[in-house]
Parts: sequence; structure tokens; C-alpha cells
Amino acid sequence: MGLRKKNKSPPLLSHEFVIQNHADAVSCLAMGLLLGLMFEVTAKYAIMFITVQYNVTYTTDGRPEPIHFYEYGPKDVATIFFYMLIAIILHAVIQEYILDKINRRLHLSKTKHSKFNESGQLAVFYLFSFFWGASILSAEEFTTNPTLLWKDYPHSQMFFQVKFFYICQIAYWLHALPELYFQKIRKEDIPRQLHYICLYIFHISGAYILNLQRLGLILLVPHYLVELIFHASRLFYFSDENKQKGFTLWALLFVMARLLTLTLSVLTFGFGLARAENPGFSIAEGNFNILTVRISCLAAVCLTQAWMMWKFINFQLKKWREHNQSQIPKKNANIKIKPTRKELGKANFVNGAVKFEEGTSPRKRKSKNL
Repeated sequence: MGLRKKNKSPPLLSHEFVIQNHADAVSCLAMGLLLGLMFEVTAKYAIMFITVQYNVTYTTDGRPEPIHFYEYGPKDVATIFFYMLIAIILHAVIQEYILDKINRRLHLSKTKHSKFNESGQLAVFYLFSFFWGASILSAEEFTTNPTLLWKDYPHSQMFFQVKFFYICQIAYWLHALPELYFQKIRKEDIPRQLHYICLYIFHISGAYILNLQRLGLILLVPHYLVELIFHASRLFYFSDENKQKGFTLWALLFVMARLLTLTLSVLTFGFGLARAENPGFSIAEGNFNILTVRISCLAAVCLTQAWMMWKFINFQLKKWREHNQSQIPKKNANIKIKPTRKELGKANFVNGAVKFEEGTSPRKRKSKNL
């Protein structure tokens, strides 16, 4: 992969060449976009890739400082593309300088090696995103007042931190698609990873486009906490298979997160937006508060939560079966098999002769005189 020195260089533009040097190539592309800011001719184009677009500024009489809000638009695609390049570079750095060094010490099998890399990358991302999202929620009032999730909808104007958070989230999950090729993910693992990558892109982009950023943010933060605990527990498990207590905490929080997601989704789509003051459909205003959209959003959330619970139940059943199978040999080793009467009778004959126990002698029969 990128940033890794090899003694033998593969043929130019071959698959192995692209995989080994993809981070270097992406770094050059990102550097070229940054250098574009230095020239007046290219600065107006390069700035679309680097800075957040669609700034709206308001000035009020009560506050001397202007208030800056941001909306979304087509130029966000360029910004997402640039930060997707940054995510690829960071992915390569974490893999090269952290995960690969740990893998050499643990001497994991090929299957565990792939899962360890996956959990290591996701644990870093979930940790960063959780603290970033929690800091945004701590500054917002809708964490203590759920009615603000649908009040004054559409929420087409966002603060800088909220918009930048969503751009980075979409960019990260989009970068995970080419990483399936760059990291040489096994064929049997690709469908599983594609499922959750596409679900993240679908739900986060949907919340961003439909102006449901508040609901999406308050659902993402606890979900990321649960996923962080799972992948951290899996990392500890790979280092020592006796460390499995983290999975118990994850199982409890997983169910609570699913209930929280369903509860807030039903409240928002079923009650809050249904009773909003300005229902209607207007792309220009960013208003998507109609029955079809609400039902579609609620159905998408419920189906995703049902799928996640199904996977969770299957995972727990698999662990339970593995635990029971590991206990069976221990039980069989402790059980002493008692010989039957027939086996005891056979045991008294050795090579066709009668074998008597110690201290016993055969009974002599008296011969009859004829």
C-alpha cells in the first residue's frame, strides 16, 4: 500500500503498483489543489474544493458581530471530493505507522489480520467522530428539548461545525469504497462491508439533503459510541481472547441505541413534522415535509434498525453456540464411564484363564467315588 518502501517495484500502472502507491498519488493530487490557492487564476476554482461553500451572513441590531450560517448546494460535491482524498491519506498513515506495527507483534492469522485492520481504522474514526459530534450537541439546545428536532422546519441553514461535520462524514464513507480495492479486502468480506458503507452513505446524505441535520446528528453520536465500544472490544479480543467483557457492554448499549433511534424517529416523522406549521414540498426552500417523504424516511429507519437487530441476534446466537461447543469437551473429560456387568465379567478372564481378585481362591469341588 502507499507510504511503504519495497525493494522490488512492480510494473508501472499494474494493480500492485496502484495499491502500493495510491496514497502517494492521492497526496500529490491534494497538494496540487492546495497549490492552486497560490495563483489568482486557479484560486477561485481551488477554493471550492478546500473551503465550505454557501455562506449566509446575518447582522442584528442587538449583536455587533455578524452571524454566519451555511446552506448546501452542488459545490459541496467538490468539497466532499477533496476531504475524501484527505481521508485516503489518513487511512494509509494509520495503517502504515500504527496498525501494521501492531500486527507484526501479534502474529495474527490472515482472517484475524483483516478484521484487526478493519476494527482499527473504524475505532479511530468512531472515536474522533463521537467527540466531535458530542461537542456540537453540547452547544445545541435540542439535546434537552426534543421539540426543536422538528420545530421551525426546514432547517436549511446550519452552523459551520454542523455542515463541516456532515461533509467529513460523507467524505469518509465515500473513501471507504475505493479502500476495498486498495486494502485487498477478501472477496467474502466485501459484501458485508459494502452493506454498512452504503447504509451510512444513504442515511447521512439523506439527512443532509432533506434538512434533517439535527435528527441525524443526535442519532449518529450514540450510534458511534456503540460502534466504538464494539470495535475496541474486538481489538482487545484479538490481542487476548480472554478479554470479552467489552462485548457484554456493547450488547446492552446496542439494544438501547436501537430503541432510542426508533423512538426519536417516530416522534419526529410521525408526530412532530406531521403537525408542523408549514407542510409542503419545495426544493428551493429545502422543505420536504410531505406525507410520502415522511413515510419513506420512517420506513428506511425502521427497516435499517430491524436489519441491524437481525444481524445482532444472529451474532449472539453464534457466540452462544460456540460457547456451548467449547464447554462439551470439558464436561466429557470430567465424566467417569462406569463399566457394565457384562464388561466386568469379561474383565475376569485373561487369555482364557480365570483371573481372581487378591485374597480369593477358587472353590475346590469334591470328586465323587463311583
